[in-house]
Amino acid sequence: MRPSRFNVAPDTPVRWQAVKQLWPYLLEFKTRVIFALGCLVLAKVAAIGLPFVLKYIVDGLNSQDTTTGLVVVPISLIVAYGTLRLLNVVIGEIRDTLFGRVTERAMRRMGLTVFNHLHHLDLRFHLNRQTGGLSRDIERGITGISFLMRFMVFNIGPTLLEIVVVVGLLLVKYGMSFAAIILFSVIAYVLYSMKATNWRTRFVQAMNQADSTSHSRAVDSLLNFETVKYFNNEQYEARRYDEELASWELARRKNRLSLFALNGGQALIIAFAMTAMLANAAYGVAKGEMTIGDFVLINAFTMQIFMPLNFLGFVYREIRGAMANIDNMFSLLATTPTVEDNPQAPDLNVSAGEITFHNVSFGYSDARPILKNISFTLPASKKTAIVGASGAGKSTIVKLLFRFYDTTDGSILIDHQDIAQVNQKSLRKQLGIVPQDTVLFNDTLYENIKYGAPDASDDDIQNAMQTAHLSDFIAQLPKKAQTQVGERGLKLSGGEKQRVAIARALLKNPPIMVFDEATSSLDSGSEQAILNALSALASNHTSLVIAHRLSTITDADNILVMKDGEITEQGTHEALLEANGEYAHLWHIQQNNKD
Repeated sequence: MRPSRFNVAPDTPVRWQAVKQLWPYLLEFKTRVIFALGCLVLAKVAAIGLPFVLKYIVDGLNSQDTTTGLVVVPISLIVAYGTLRLLNVVIGEIRDTLFGRVTERAMRRMGLTVFNHLHHLDLRFHLNRQTGGLSRDIERGITGISFLMRFMVFNIGPTLLEIVVVVGLLLVKYGMSFAAIILFSVIAYVLYSMKATNWRTRFVQAMNQADSTSHSRAVDSLLNFETVKYFNNEQYEARRYDEELASWELARRKNRLSLFALNGGQALIIAFAMTAMLANAAYGVAKGEMTIGDFVLINAFTMQIFMPLNFLGFVYREIRGAMANIDNMFSLLATTPTVEDNPQAPDLNVSAGEITFHNVSFGYSDARPILKNISFTLPASKKTAIVGASGAGKSTIVKLLFRFYDTTDGSILIDHQDIAQVNQKSLRKQLGIVPQDTVLFNDTLYENIKYGAPDASDDDIQNAMQTAHLSDFIAQLPKKAQTQVGERGLKLSGGEKQRVAIARALLKNPPIMVFDEATSSLDSGSEQAILNALSALASNHTSLVIAHRLSTITDADNILVMKDGEITEQGTHEALLEANGEYAHLWHIQQNNKD
């Protein structure tokens, strides 16, 4: 099992294979990419032509003495200069517009891929993850895709191409010295930038790690807002969050200082190259071998080379960071669930709904066995209850039935089909649950109930509300069923949330129903009404009831009593009382407490 955090260690090389993984997204819009590349070539041609037009303008101004020459020649060149500059900008905007859809579609597809993969991962992964840090890693990875695709295609390659063309022009037109200065300066700049950027990658990753950790702390604290209030621990939470922010601040400072070293070295190389080029051009003008226009052209080309090259340093280090972020996301995508379907696994076909646990053993770890070779059968269309002390393994049975985990030994059968051999989606389609702890989406009551069957009709939803005794409560609300329930349903009481969960399960109406303390948060009057409704519902379903209050399962067709991961006794309510065992002991304790 991989850890729930995916930050690459400082000595871990960034995987350039990330670029290869993004290639299919470029091919999806081949026409757009080709047109965008055509715009790129036109923009570069315009950019390279600008210094030559500027040279002729300066030479024209410097050599013309008559009024006619001064007006006609430079003005036409000035218009040409302005036109080329305008074309350079406009074509660049057209290029960005054409390629924008490519990057946006790639971000959408990758975001959906990660989202689906997270839902595909098993419960063990989600119990270990940190939501805040994970969401931060995904956000940075998706943003990194956009940056990587845009600048790999439209900055690094074109800039290097422009350098080659300019060096060739300088070599042909002005000789080896100018071309050599540019070439050696570019090589020195690129080597220094790569070396320094690789050196400071660990500072960028440390900053990302600190950012994710502080974000996780904030999200975790806010999600547990009520707990913080109950224990009056606002200052405690603030102190813990500030400790994480202090680590983030230190990481940011180190990152900033390393950036200063990188930028300082780059500026030194550029200053040396500019000085050498202009000194060489000035010497040529002084000897009469070059014109003032040539001097201006050399200056313009040098600036034109080093301005994008300076940006190239930024792009390179940002691409390194983007690929580190993408690498984190791809590491997440490479995480495989421990519960996996066979590619050829058939759908579960439920005809009666009989459930059999055959010699099932399970533990969350080798050192912590939970279920110990248990066997039992839930007859079709019957109500079976499981009781026992906390930690006996009751909830684990539910998780195994939903196949959140695979059994360590033994098998679970539904209508004689091993659930480990069928696909999980078809299995869970046949199961419904009312959990003890109901967590709702931050949406309306109506949408939360409809979640049980998204295609259900309004009449079906109203019937589910009525059966779950929600109608009277909803009628009292100003916005009725369109009332927002708040994050995780915190605007509702425990009983109200549980009735929403019951309505949701009723709406799904699967052949097998699981009730995990389904009425634990209800008052006595509502509990009895709900129990009657559930009894009517269970008459046509196989139902499994996890209960602590034994009074709620006296009508069960069979009751399993669990202790320390084993079934100690089973039978009807009356038979178990007559046996005077563990169940009878629990029953008398609860009856005495009630008195």
